[in-house]
Order: sequence, then structure tokens, then C-alpha cells
Amino acid sequence: MSGWGGYVAAWAFFLFTHAVPVRPPLRPWLVARLGQGGFTLAYSALSLAALAWLFVAAGRAPHVPLWPTPPMAHWLVLVAMVPACLLLALTLGRPNPLSFAGARNHAFDPARPGLEKHIRHPVLAALLIWALAHLAVNGDLAHALMFGGFALFAALGMAMIDRRRRREMGPDRWRAQIAQMRAARMNLPPAAGMRVLVGLAALAALVALHEWLSGVVMWPRFLP
Repeated sequence: MSGWGGYVAAWAFFLFTHAVPVRPPLRPWLVARLGQGGFTLAYSALSLAALAWLFVAAGRAPHVPLWPTPPMAHWLVLVAMVPACLLLALTLGRPNPLSFAGARNHAFDPARPGLEKHIRHPVLAALLIWALAHLAVNGDLAHALMFGGFALFAALGMAMIDRRRRREMGPDRWRAQIAQMRAARMNLPPAAGMRVLVGLAALAALVALHEWLSGVVMWPRFLP
């Protein structure tokens, strides 16, 4: 399926995979049968498949120009992707009970919150940066809808997770924990230097593999 029909189908599948499996009663049912680790692995694979289909469908949709590509667009995106990759590298795998994608949340110490002191939802913040940067340099209708949709998804996701956590924790406890995090001294996670190197290596890999990921060759554009 190609054209606008394929694009709409890809969006429908993407929205379905990010709405239905994580909602009760389906999520508890899946976790009970797959285990938390199995559910996370299966959901991650499904999400990546949906994302890949959407990328391919956007490339095959009719080209309807909206605005021109700005000069030095590749450098604009690279500059934006540095903080996005570093944000992920410094926060993934760390406790973060106020958002999602946290690990060992029982060990979270609001007196030593790390970057979560300022950014409660680092994964969604990185997604928002990535989406806005790519929106600025992709001025055709299909890609503008896709990257604009991702930006909206990230922004609304932050508000939805806040509302869900406030309901689960109780409004007084939720507000008290946020106040404690904001009053805490800023600290970086253990092995922060190694995490920064991993983030920069991930960015280099994204540039090198950009053609395979999106069909657009990027790395030669950064050569002298």
C-alpha cells in the first residue's frame, strides 16, 4: 500500500500500538503472561515496527511542499540532536517514578534527582527536540504531519503522564515529591562521563546509519 492510503494506515497502526497495549485491562493481561521484561521487549519491538512503517509511508506519500528546506539544515538538526542524545544517555536506565522508562524506581531518591530535577520526562523531552528539529527541515506535507505529530505526541504525553502519576500517588504526595526534587542539589548520575560518551557515540551511529533508517544519506554532508 502506498500513497496517502498507506500513510493513513501507518498512522493508524502507530496510534493503535501506542494507545491500546498500554491501557488496562490489556496491559495487566499481557504483563501477567509475558512478564514485565517480556512485555517491555515485545512493546518496544512493536513500537519500532510501527515507527519504521510510518517513516517508509511518509517517504512514499505524494510530495506536497509547504516551506523550503533552510540553508545548512543538516547542521541545524545535528546541533539539536546533541542535547537530545545526551539527555537520553544520562537518564535511561535510572529510577524515575514520575515518568515512564524508569528502572529500579523503588531506589529513586528525590533528594538526588539528577536531570529529572529540571526535566521530569527526559525521554519525551528528547523526542520533542528530535521532532521539532526535523519538522523545521522537512517542509513537505507528509513529513510535516509526521514530525509535527511526534512533537504533539511528546508534549501531550508529558501532561498525560503527570495526570496519571498525580492520580496514582495522590495530589499531595505528587506535589511534595516534585517540590523536594526542585529544592534538591543538582547531581549527575554515576559514570556520567561514560554515559556522555555513549550518547555521542549513539549520535555518530545515527548519522552513519541515517540512510538505512530514513533513506536520506547524511554523513557526507558533514565532510569538508
